Amino acid sequence: MKNVVLTTVIIVLCLVGCSTPQEVAMDTGAERTQNFEEEPIRIANDSLEYEIIITDLGFPRFLNTQPPQEYYGIGFLEGKNNFFVAEYNRRVLNNRFSRELYPQQIDYNPNVHYGKEVNYLLYQYFRYFSRTYNQKFPGLRN
Repeated sequence: MKNVVLTTVIIVLCLVGCSTPQEVAMDTGAERTQNFEEEPIRIANDSLEYEIIITDLGFPRFLNTQPPQEYYGIGFLEGKNNFFVAEYNRRVLNNRFSRELYPQQIDYNPNVHYGKEVNYLLYQYFRYFSRTYNQKFPGLRN
């Protein structure tokens, strides 16, 4: 379990820059057919102002079972992510929580509009993280 959690690096979220991204490219490996779960999901814009890499191998399968992006409004996703990122970062700084599950803070600026795709994937990852690692986040139903 320890090695699995360490290798998944839960979320590597590098949010650099303060402008709204113009284009978002999602590399989910559409050309892969059977082994799609063996590679991370990467979301980035062309100018690399930010990047999210989700390396948890079970996340793509979980994501395939969730409602599509259109199901959620951007305001809902941004509000939830603001709250969940704050809680996650609080846990990173709190010694009561495992460094294996909470290795580093997430740099998510509520004043930056990352777009619906990024917010959707981050929200879904919090749902996945909560279920998979039995972590309770206030306001999040498993």
